[in-house]
Amino acid sequence: MYEEFLEDGQNRMEGAVRALEGDLATFQTGRANPALLDRLAIEAYGDTLSIKQMAVVSVPEPQQLAIRPFDASTIGAIEKAILKSDLGLTPNNDGKLIRLNIPPLTEERRVRLTKQINKRVEDGKIAIRNIRRDVQNDLRDMKSEKLITEDELKDAQDKLQKLTDTYVSKLEELGKAKSSEVMKL
Repeated sequence: MYEEFLEDGQNRMEGAVRALEGDLATFQTGRANPALLDRLAIEAYGDTLSIKQMAVVSVPEPQQLAIRPFDASTIGAIEKAILKSDLGLTPNNDGKLIRLNIPPLTEERRVRLTKQINKRVEDGKIAIRNIRRDVQNDLRDMKSEKLITEDELKDAQDKLQKLTDTYVSKLEELGKAKSSEVMKL
């Protein structure tokens, strides 16, 4: 009977892992990656749009991104959004295409990025622990309503803790992999 709560908890924990994966993909590693621009918010047509809704992003060279807007009149809005963002990149606009040259990372920047990665991993762990707490509360409510026995509660809590440990270790692995990618020269 409690399995549906565990399954819901597992689905939410998987969501936390996917969110961290997407978040870590936006970190600049010194190589051009279109995911760097995924969180870019562009003001155009009276709305806030993502880069994917407005342009095609390609990687013509390992250290360069090329942004080709679907509508040439939005090139200024895209350029303005890049300049306002925390990317630290300067767009080169030729009227039809925006080129972003990705500079090699300095040691200081690598260390700072690693700290940011570790913070995001910690935020993910907090999210997973919050999910665990919510499921535990649901299980305790079931116990107090006499829908499950004390033994079933204990069994469910053990399974929940194993799930939590599994997903926390996945987050740590993602963080270590991204940190080593950033620190690699």
